[in-house]
Amino acid sequence: MTALLDVGCHLPDLSVDVGDVCAAVDADPRLLWTFRRFYGLQSVRRAPDRDLRDLMSAAVGSLTALRGNEHRVRYVILARTVTTATRAGETPVEDVCAALGLPNAVAFTLTQHACATGLLAVDLAGQLLAGDGDPDALALVLTGEKVFNPILEIIPESTVMGESTAACLVSAAGDRDRLLGYATRTLGAYAEQFPPYPLDPRFLKDHNEVLAEVIRDATRAAGVGVDDLALILPHNVNRLSWSWTCRLLDVPLERVHLDNVPVTGHCFTADPFINYVHARDSGRLRPGDLYLMASVGLGATFSAAVLRH
Repeated sequence: MTALLDVGCHLPDLSVDVGDVCAAVDADPRLLWTFRRFYGLQSVRRAPDRDLRDLMSAAVGSLTALRGNEHRVRYVILARTVTTATRAGETPVEDVCAALGLPNAVAFTLTQHACATGLLAVDLAGQLLAGDGDPDALALVLTGEKVFNPILEIIPESTVMGESTAACLVSAAGDRDRLLGYATRTLGAYAEQFPPYPLDPRFLKDHNEVLAEVIRDATRAAGVGVDDLALILPHNVNRLSWSWTCRLLDVPLERVHLDNVPVTGHCFTADPFINYVHARDSGRLRPGDLYLMASVGLGATFSAAVLRH
């Protein structure tokens, strides 16, 4: 059974106020008011002087379980929101493998689920490892990316983007953080919903209802109920969206780990994993707890995964 052997993250030192981000893209002042007042967004972390390879390496560097096990890493999967993010000829994933000393790794990029690709990568990593049949083999999943273009600074109806990153070390089996159920659904009608295009009002309406349905699908796949979840680790789009989803699920908002929304903003594919690290380190996850990771990618893909700590 797929398990997370270790999860680590990196938050850049520079904190940028959402007002400065909105000013940089000449956003409507009313949007800034909405971000702060209703969405709970205050700042994001950025690293203007560091490239994606540096940020990925920093997240991997926080994985204590990787040290001494580099030779066991069979796959390195970069889970991307934006499909094209480097110049022709650049190989950031392979560069990270070389820098970290991963001699046996096959490295590739996974896309098409936008910000939900991180959860897809974990599920795929487990399937690849199970198919190999080597119980000692591991996979490394990399999440998060750079805000390299002005159109990526904000999603006007939703959130502000940050550059924090996360990394997961995945095994085909394990005693803790086992993947019990995974569900995903893509609404192809919104395939063109990506900046700079304005979001379809129908997507904003469907977002919370479909997310709640996919969360229920994941719990059913795991053989548990939504009420059995000790904690939900969300994508950090905004507080208001999760309050609506919780009403549909009849779950207290306090059961969603929203502490990072005002600090990191939305960090592409990395949010649920960053939230895992902070929940684990703060004692909000206890051995045996059931928890759920959830994320939505524009395009539009909704994904959720149930795990047992």
